[in-house]
Amino acid sequence: MATAQEIKRFRRNLADELDSAAVYDTLSAVERDDERRRIFAELAASEREHASVWREKLAANGVAVRPHRRSAKTHLLQTLTRTFGPSLVLPTVAAAEYADRDRYAREPGAERLSAQEQQHAAIVQAIVAKKREPEHGHGNGNGEVTGATESWHKGATAGNDLRAAVLGANDGLVSNFCLIMGVAGAGSVNRTILLTGLAGLVAGACSMALGEWLSVTNARELARTQIAKEADELEHTPDAERHELALIYQAKGIDPEEAHRVAAQIMRNKDEALNTLAREELGIDPKELGGNPWTAAAVSFGLFAIGAAFPTAPFLWAHGVPAIAQSVALSACGLALVGVFTSLFNGRSATFSAFRQIVIGLAAAAFTAGAGRLLGVSIS
Repeated sequence: MATAQEIKRFRRNLADELDSAAVYDTLSAVERDDERRRIFAELAASEREHASVWREKLAANGVAVRPHRRSAKTHLLQTLTRTFGPSLVLPTVAAAEYADRDRYAREPGAERLSAQEQQHAAIVQAIVAKKREPEHGHGNGNGEVTGATESWHKGATAGNDLRAAVLGANDGLVSNFCLIMGVAGAGSVNRTILLTGLAGLVAGACSMALGEWLSVTNARELARTQIAKEADELEHTPDAERHELALIYQAKGIDPEEAHRVAAQIMRNKDEALNTLAREELGIDPKELGGNPWTAAAVSFGLFAIGAAFPTAPFLWAHGVPAIAQSVALSACGLALVGVFTSLFNGRSATFSAFRQIVIGLAAAAFTAGAGRLLGVSIS
């Protein structure tokens, strides 16, 4: 008979596999490409097959299997997939699969499941890389495919648009919540608190937008300078650039002879060679150059403003203690939402992430309220 700890692990494995199957079912239903739709359906079937293994283990130990209830994280991923399409959530799914690829490596009797989980991680990773190929021009050789696969890691962990959006809204919520609680703690009247909140919203959003605009603009200017230098080297020392490109592909694990062949083929077209060198050597997408600074500024402004509106809004219709209480409650709800979204990236449960976000946010607000109280007393 299995121990209580093992039973708990079997239950958790069963729930995780059924959650994964539900996500892949949704991806398959929404995906427009026939081949990817088929792959997602097969992944969903495989996850359900894995779930049956843990269901059987529970049954063998006389444990009744309760009807499965999908986690909040799974519901969120399904909602995002239906609303925005697979592209938004695929990097998150790929990162989760990659993190769980060895989850059964030490599980007795689960060697086959462990191997299949590693296959799942590789398959989803390849899909994400393939979806990025049109943007980066990969796919004309082994070297390009390797580059596309490596680009997955950036998209799944470092360049996730969804994560950036959540953190941007969180900045606005927490900073304005603390600002408002600090002013309220100083004993300011309702109108002063409201004006402070609105001023914090506008000022913070403008600051974020300007910072993002400067960051992207500087990145674009640096990228142009680097590409221009690369173009000059390509024009005057093509043999050295071809050798450098071959070395890059060898470093990625490609056979030296094949690497030189691919590099020579790419160098036949100077424009394609420049684009490839920019991507492989500099890590720059020549078509995007880091993105549009105005779009980045507008998105940052909007996300910060949305977050900052949570603690500010109650002072539009309420006064005094009720307004403060409503501001705390609404901010706590906003913090919980942020926590649920961050659970998509940190591997924790949605409940834990939401609770942690609320505790930290309320602690920060309480500290600033106390500081405001002390400052208000000393100034008065």
